Amino acid sequence: MSTRARDPHFPALHLRPPRNWLNDPNGLVFHDGHYHVFFQYNPGSARHADMHWGHFRSPDLLTWELLPMALAPTPGGDDTEGVWSGNAVETDGELVAFYSARHPERWYQPVARASSGDGGLTFTKQKRLAVAEPPPGTTMFRDPYVWRDGERWRMLVGAALEDGRGAAVQYSSTDMAEWEYGGVFLARAPEPLPGGADTEEGWECAQYADFGDGRGAVLVSAWDPEEGASCTAVWPGHERDGAFVAGAPQRLDHGPDFYAPALLHAPDGRRLLWAWLWEARDEVRIGAPSAWTDEVGWAGMLSLPREVTLGRDGALLQRPAREIAQLRRDRRVRAAGEAGAGRPVELGEVGRACDITARLGPGGGLRLITDASGGEHLDIVRDPATGEVVVDRSRASLDPRAKQGSWRLPAPLGPAELRVVLDHSVAEVFTAEGQALTLRLYPVGGAPWRLQATAAGGTTPVAYEVEAWDLRGLRIVDKRPPSERAF
Repeated sequence: MSTRARDPHFPALHLRPPRNWLNDPNGLVFHDGHYHVFFQYNPGSARHADMHWGHFRSPDLLTWELLPMALAPTPGGDDTEGVWSGNAVETDGELVAFYSARHPERWYQPVARASSGDGGLTFTKQKRLAVAEPPPGTTMFRDPYVWRDGERWRMLVGAALEDGRGAAVQYSSTDMAEWEYGGVFLARAPEPLPGGADTEEGWECAQYADFGDGRGAVLVSAWDPEEGASCTAVWPGHERDGAFVAGAPQRLDHGPDFYAPALLHAPDGRRLLWAWLWEARDEVRIGAPSAWTDEVGWAGMLSLPREVTLGRDGALLQRPAREIAQLRRDRRVRAAGEAGAGRPVELGEVGRACDITARLGPGGGLRLITDASGGEHLDIVRDPATGEVVVDRSRASLDPRAKQGSWRLPAPLGPAELRVVLDHSVAEVFTAEGQALTLRLYPVGGAPWRLQATAAGGTTPVAYEVEAWDLRGLRIVDKRPPSERAF
């Protein structure tokens, strides 16, 4: 990329432009030999405002082009206050984007449509809205997700209902121009999720993955009417009589900084997923102004692409896309042994973008130390009683503005295999069983990063096996015109 932020927390592996605000991934589609990743983007500042669609594309998920902005608000039009979230599909050699049109005189966001015959470089907006009004009984309505189902097209839109339930409402069409309302696809009152969150009263970015054999999953981003964006949830289940039948919800990602997941059906049959990883600096709440963010001039990134599958027990399983392993360079750590309480074992230095695999017994852990004294560190520890993986960033930054806290990731009681991908200011942690936890961290210690194997107090020595590789960054070629690179 021709320019990039000088902030040492700027990522090398996670997609984002050199500066300014980014949030939801949009319009994920494979078209004309390329993966296309559109995203919410403010070209004018690092604050949540003036939403456009930015655009990346790649033939292989490793080499990317940052292309000109794909969609911008039309002054005086239905989207005069922003081209907000949605998705894109391929049909008859064209890309068709569906998005939420924000206007100051509407409490809801109708569904707008635009088409592109040049691979998403330019779009022509349709004058007539695809869905102009929300269905009766809704108090929130936004974020269309469209997919082909046989000879027809289907759409989910995130919603909140007057009775306090979050919902995904559905539409169908044979031509993508006329859409017929099909009622509520799934609606639930707030239900508890692991980690103390719940599924909330409103749902954003509702998406549907059909895994065949009648099995599917509904993914949503839980929205609190007072606090805003909260967390993500997934309901596995099946369709019956025009609705989705689901059991208890699951936490899609167990960390604090993962939202708005979006799906892409790859040509090899995989279902890939990207999400928005927001900042955890000094903002009062998600999307609020941040002095630290204003200072560095950028906010938000997209997650690593993840492969998602549905397990036999109905759990949605995630792992980094297999292409990420191709970014491995030098192996910096290869170690096995035992660590005892109060007797950590030095494993060696790692880069600020690295890929770590570990096998740890209950009570075992890893400590990423990022300053010379050891006072700044991220801990990843197995709970000796439950087997859960506890990821603790309480001391991960010496800057008092950085958010703290710890989160838990389900894991079996016996030895557990973990994979941790670190990238300057983000950690994505995965278990072999397909669970994931994502959080942001902001080390400022300035020393080379190094790993230790640790053991929780009161436990007998715990065996560990650890390998770590430095990762080269994504190759990103900036193909935007000079007028856009100035932003």
